[in-house]
Amino acid sequence: MRVTVEGAIPSPNIWHHPHVYEIENAAVDPDRVIERTMREIRPWSGATMLDIGCGTGFHLPRFAAEADQVIGVEPHRPLATGARRRVAALAHVDVRAGSAHRLPVADASVDIAHARWSYFFGPGCEPGLRELDRVVRRGGAAFVIDNDASRSTFGGWFRRALPDYDQDATDRFFAQHGWELVDREICWQFDTRADLEAVVRIEFARTLAEAILVEHSGTYVDYAVKVRVRQF
Repeated sequence: MRVTVEGAIPSPNIWHHPHVYEIENAAVDPDRVIERTMREIRPWSGATMLDIGCGTGFHLPRFAAEADQVIGVEPHRPLATGARRRVAALAHVDVRAGSAHRLPVADASVDIAHARWSYFFGPGCEPGLRELDRVVRRGGAAFVIDNDASRSTFGGWFRRALPDYDQDATDRFFAQHGWELVDREICWQFDTRADLEAVVRIEFARTLAEAILVEHSGTYVDYAVKVRVRQF
């Protein structure tokens, strides 16, 4: 059996360092600003929720606390196995191997779709957008959580890592496809400096990571995100 679903694009962080990425998941957005923003737009109660690129399932129990049904889709089979272990006691949560451009769910069967830093970076993601059109039912909403390269400390690091990334072009692309944009400020807040250093080293190439760690002190990083929303 293939380790990854056909057509999946390898993740440079969680695929190779799932234990460190778990530390990152715990540190990012401790005030749950993103989740609160999602609920304000489309409440989770009674919903069928789809988490695309669910990784080891960090967000699945949070969704399951309110939603009637939760489906996690993950293209990297070892991560999907970890997600299944995480939610083994939750009968209304299902984890499936699959990709964003070929979602293993039925037509018009999802109320809320969520993709956080897992895909959708402008032109080239059209197959994934078409899949959302197929699976999200009327009255539902899809959320794509992206980094905001235009501001914040983390945004500055992101620009240094990807100097050719065009934030304005990406925003225009989504707007042309009917997506609205909500700008939010979150943060990384780590328990220890060692945790922050470990996460920086899986998120950025070695030379840049070491430069960041020399420049930035402490365990807190301000972080801007773009919550992209499509209502159906």
